[in-house]
Amino acid sequence: MLRECVIHPYKYYIMATAPRSAEDYLVLKSGETFAVFNRHGDIVKEGLGEEGIFYKGTRFLSRLEFVLCDTRPFLLSSAVRSDNLLLTVDMTNPDIFLEKELFLPRGVLHIKRNKLLWERHYLEEIVIQNFSIQNVHLPFCILFSADYTDIFEVRGTQRKRRGKPLPEKMEGDRVVLSYRGLDGVHRETLISFLTHPVEVGQGHAIFHVYLKPGEKTTLALSVTCKEESQGKVSTGLSFKEAMTRVRQTLKDLKKETCLITTSNEAFNSWLERSYSDIFMMLTHTPYGLYPYAGIPWYSTVFGRDGIITALELLWVNPSIGKGVLKYLAATQATEMNPVEDAEPGKIVHEIRQGEMAALGEIPFGRYYGSVDTTPLFIILAGEYFLRTGDLELIKDIWPHIEMALRWIEEYGDLDGDGFVEYMPSPNGLINKGWKDS
Repeated sequence: MLRECVIHPYKYYIMATAPRSAEDYLVLKSGETFAVFNRHGDIVKEGLGEEGIFYKGTRFLSRLEFVLCDTRPFLLSSAVRSDNLLLTVDMTNPDIFLEKELFLPRGVLHIKRNKLLWERHYLEEIVIQNFSIQNVHLPFCILFSADYTDIFEVRGTQRKRRGKPLPEKMEGDRVVLSYRGLDGVHRETLISFLTHPVEVGQGHAIFHVYLKPGEKTTLALSVTCKEESQGKVSTGLSFKEAMTRVRQTLKDLKKETCLITTSNEAFNSWLERSYSDIFMMLTHTPYGLYPYAGIPWYSTVFGRDGIITALELLWVNPSIGKGVLKYLAATQATEMNPVEDAEPGKIVHEIRQGEMAALGEIPFGRYYGSVDTTPLFIILAGEYFLRTGDLELIKDIWPHIEMALRWIEEYGDLDGDGFVEYMPSPNGLINKGWKDS
């Protein structure tokens, strides 16, 4: 006998109407910006449609595709470097025909795409080398577009209304894509071609490559994400300059961290992978370092995740714990707000930026719907003090620790039995412990 299956409706469920692409995604992150590419290094609509360059919870670039003579190059290999700083894609040309005659046999061009993020900037250099014995003159094209979808739209939430895409503007070798959100924020994507294209048009830029046998050329472009409140933003950063700054940031993080090596190479490799992933997720905030929770859906502040990560890293880098404590103290709830699941003294669960959060279409702009984050905040404060003896910080956040204790007694313990309980939220999370999905 078949039993009817009833699935509890969940408003912010991550939709999975199609299988993931057979290709693994490649990701980069820097500060508030992260990027998701396919194995070719392109951004196209495939699988669950997760690819793009995202900044502060909004997708600022939804298409970035390299096309050679109207064809997609053959992929040789692609990978993110072990330190998570650089994504490299190696490709070659397919057989290219001109008027039904073989014009260029496959495998004679090597195409190397190097990609990196620096804060709100994406930079790419494309190196093309001719390994044939003849001169080569070929066009290639960069296709681009921006849909400015909120990350909650990307993950499946439907919206009744959206803002207004504005006409594409050409400023010499720079293209400006823009969008006026319902939240009144004007968002822009500035695409600069540091190598001059022969043509720039709606959603495309065309380049011509002239190469003698053995010769190579390098072309470069950059993408900058901008919100109107940020004023004038520099877009002239070169790939080399950005790489230098990215390396320096990593070097500074390593100086503050206890680095471990052993006599076991496999164990060292595992440690290096772990360090690289942690360093990638660390984000500089006005309160110090904060480990964001994950890419793509969780590249933002989560209270529980930040606390647990800080606890596990106290012995190698206590400054992470300090940044987490200061951030969570500054965002602690001070009043009742049922929509945000906020109660006085409660520590934040999740903080989102973007149009939907600003409009209240989702409750996660500053959301307090987890039951364990507040006790964990107190635990982190105690463990941080035992590790560092930093009495000054504990004095600064002591009122917040007391508020957290009062929340546990007055709001967290619903029936006075000495245990913390919770009720599902009509607008927010149903499950408020780990795992809240």
